[in-house]
Amino acid sequence: MKSRAETTNYEVMESEGVPIKSWTKGVPFEEQARQQLKNIASLPFIHKWVAAMPDVHLGKGATIGSVVPTLGAVIPAAVGVDIGCGMMAVKTNMNASQLPDNLFAMRTAIEAAVPHGRSARARKGRDKGAWNNLPTDVVNAWTNLSTDFERLCDKHTVLKKTNNVAHLGTLGTGNHFIEICLDEADQVWFMLHSGSRGVGNRIGTHFIEQAKKDMQRWHINLPDRDLAYLPEGSDHFNDYVDAVEWAQNFARTNREVMMQRVIGAVKSSLSFDFEASVEAVNCHHNYISREHHFGKNVIVTRKGAVRAREGEMGIIPGSMGARSFIVRGLGNEDSFCSCSHGAGRVMSRTQAKKVVSMEAHLQATKDVECRKDKDVIDETPSAYKNIDKVMEAQSDLVEVVHTLKQVICVKG
Repeated sequence: MKSRAETTNYEVMESEGVPIKSWTKGVPFEEQARQQLKNIASLPFIHKWVAAMPDVHLGKGATIGSVVPTLGAVIPAAVGVDIGCGMMAVKTNMNASQLPDNLFAMRTAIEAAVPHGRSARARKGRDKGAWNNLPTDVVNAWTNLSTDFERLCDKHTVLKKTNNVAHLGTLGTGNHFIEICLDEADQVWFMLHSGSRGVGNRIGTHFIEQAKKDMQRWHINLPDRDLAYLPEGSDHFNDYVDAVEWAQNFARTNREVMMQRVIGAVKSSLSFDFEASVEAVNCHHNYISREHHFGKNVIVTRKGAVRAREGEMGIIPGSMGARSFIVRGLGNEDSFCSCSHGAGRVMSRTQAKKVVSMEAHLQATKDVECRKDKDVIDETPSAYKNIDKVMEAQSDLVEVVHTLKQVICVKG
């Protein structure tokens, strides 16, 4: 294992507040993202510095790919609205040679087992990305979440009318995905990416608005309204922390339910049984965590970042045509024991749809059984940073344990 004493990769950027340490050597780092980080670093309760991961890019209020340690306050927009979004991967005892030559039926079986996407008129009718009739496994999983959710709703009634249990065990849209992958030894892995879905979005939105109202009431001026914060001891601080913890539990459970359904779908498409729990990783990358760093108990907000304590396993996915990585943390305290959550976008979704041709998308995904239509061009590999450069920039944060290449990719 690499030593933390080895040469560090970060660069230091000064701000009007604390410094910013960025692991961005050799990868794009746009000026707007730099300014967002400077805005965050100027807040009076940041502990030591802000850390920027190599996949850093512009977000709403707070930068995606940032690690923000705070003392006595939390910034809801720095967590975002996909609370608890993260990754899960399991290794099977199957080898690539055991997969069929044509993987279309397997992809179709997965798509049938896990609701994904969103109907255009979901508010007026059935949403294809939600459950219409709840399966038994979803009902059982919800049992462990329902009591605390009812308690949250008693305090914040706006959370009642949300897609909660109807979204448990569902994928969503955008960059969320389910993949079948092969590692460096041609062993088969299942991997997926999703979070707290509709209910997490509502929790995030609700408390961002509450924080903005508090800032207005207390006449606190901020460099960006979306950096509105909740001080410890204020009316909404404890409620928010409780709600985020619940949403993170929902997100983890959501991934577990989906993974079991993916395993079942693949088994149904094959003529033999297999084991799918040889290795397993389940990690958040949009969340808050109480941790101890540099002599202080702090709240660490990771927005598009994975915790990478020494020996801790994590997942760093590429795009739908690039490699992904199972990694082990090196416990680098300069990054508050963190690493990137993926490759990071270099194009907005709108830009990607304008500049990337269907021919280019088809070529980039030619070896992957996946959707190949205009509605997924915003997720094409060229819309993201080069994952190999991203990994090189954070070689002092994690070491690669497995390298995965997808052969099936399901998108919402």
